[in-house]
Amino acid sequence: MGKLFGTDGIRGVANDGLDINLALKVGQAVAMVIGEEKKGRPLVAIGKDTRLSCDMLESAIVAGLCAAGANVMVLGVVPTPAVAFITIGAKADAGIVISASHNPYQDNGIKIFGAKGFKLSDALENKIEELVLGDESLPLLTHDKIGKVIRKNQDWVEKYIDHLEESAEGDISGLKVFIDCSNGAATRTASDLFSRFNLDLEIVKTHPNGVNINDACGSTDTTFLGKTVVSGGYDIGIAFDGDADRCIIVDERGDIVDGDKIMGVCGMAMRQADRLTHNTIVSTVMSNLGFHDFAKGHGISLVCTAVGDRNVLEKMVEGGYVLGGEQSGHVIFREESTTGDGQLAAIKFLSVLCASGKRVSELVEEITYYPQELINVTVTGGNPAKEAIMASEILRAAIGKEEAILGEKGRILVRASGTEPKIRVMVEAEQEEVVKETAKKLADLIKTL
Repeated sequence: MGKLFGTDGIRGVANDGLDINLALKVGQAVAMVIGEEKKGRPLVAIGKDTRLSCDMLESAIVAGLCAAGANVMVLGVVPTPAVAFITIGAKADAGIVISASHNPYQDNGIKIFGAKGFKLSDALENKIEELVLGDESLPLLTHDKIGKVIRKNQDWVEKYIDHLEESAEGDISGLKVFIDCSNGAATRTASDLFSRFNLDLEIVKTHPNGVNINDACGSTDTTFLGKTVVSGGYDIGIAFDGDADRCIIVDERGDIVDGDKIMGVCGMAMRQADRLTHNTIVSTVMSNLGFHDFAKGHGISLVCTAVGDRNVLEKMVEGGYVLGGEQSGHVIFREESTTGDGQLAAIKFLSVLCASGKRVSELVEEITYYPQELINVTVTGGNPAKEAIMASEILRAAIGKEEAILGEKGRILVRASGTEPKIRVMVEAEQEEVVKETAKKLADLIKTL
C-alpha cells in the first residue's frame, strides 16, 4: 500500500485529506503518466457517484487533465463498472471514477482504470503518486496542447446498459422484484436496465441529494430491504452500493444472500453448463468456511486471495478463471466484465433463479455458513498507526493463542482496512458464543495498542 493509493484507489474525507488541490494534481499526473505511456495526447473517461463532493472533485480532476494535455470524456453519474466498460469501448487510454463506494457521503475517492478496463497497475500508480506527492510543480501546457472536454456521452451509457441486458441467460420474467439503488450511481441505469425484463418491479432509493448515498440503505445495510421484501411478498430483493460495483441479495424470507452465495449459485450453474473454467472460483480469505465446504462437496475448487476485488481479478487473469469475487458483494464475471459489477451479478443470479423454478431460499439452502463475527476497530493516526498495530508482537501472540483454542474448525483474520481507518477482526468457528467472545477479546486488545 502506497502513501496515496490504498487497495481501492485514493480515499479520504472530502476537503479533509482529499481536496481540490490534490484532485487537480492527480488529474495532471494521470495525464502526464498516461500520455507518456501512449506517447501522445491521452483520452480519459471520467465518471462519478452521487455524493455531494463529486462535482467539486470532478471539476478539479478535469481541470488537471486538460491542463496537462488530456482530452476528457465526462460521463456524469454512472456505475464504476460502466466507466471500465466505456474506457474499453471508446478506446480511451484511462478511466477515472470519483467515488468512495459503500462509504458514507462525507468520504470520497479516486480510482483509475487502464485502457483495458483493469485497475491501474502498481507501477503506474507509483509514478502518479511520485508526481502528486513530489515537491515540484507539475507543468501547465499552453496553446494547442491544452486538452478539451467531451460531454455528450449518453450513447456510451446506453451501450453499457445494452451489454448488461445481453448478459442475461434465458428468460428473466415472472418474478416480483424489489431493488434498492442506495441513492447512488445505479440511479442512472437500474430503471432502464431492469424494466427491459418482464418483471413485477419496484425500484427505490433513487433520489440522491448528495448526502443520502448509502444512508440506511444499499448493500451495506439491508435491514430496510429485508423487511420490505417480506412485508410486500417479493420473490427477491436486490441492493447495490454507492457506485454499483457490489450486489447483495435477500431471499423471500428477508435472509441475506451475500457475494459468496451468489458465486456459489452462479458457479454451480456454470459448472453444469461446462463453462466454469478449471472448475474453480476465486474468492478471498474472508469467504466463510461453509462456502468452502459447499464448493468441495460439488467438485469446485476455491482459490483464495487477499481481500480486495483487485487481488481477485489478478488471480483470475493469471489462472484463466471466469468467476470470482468477495463476500461483500463484488462479483466478477470475467467473460462480460473487467471488474465487479453489481447489476451484472444481479442479472446473472436472476437468470439462474428463473431457470431453476425454485425460490431464492431453496437455491442457496445447501450453502450453510459457520457463525462469523466481524468487528471494525477505528484507529487514529492513519496508515502508520495501522501498520504499527499489525506489526505488534503482542497482537500476534494473542491471535496465535486464540487460534490454538479454536482448532481446525475455526479461524481468525485480523487485517488493516485498505479504504478506511480501521483494523478488521474476523472470527469464525462452529459455536457462536465462542466466535463473539474471541472477536471481542481481540478487538479490545487492539484498542489498547
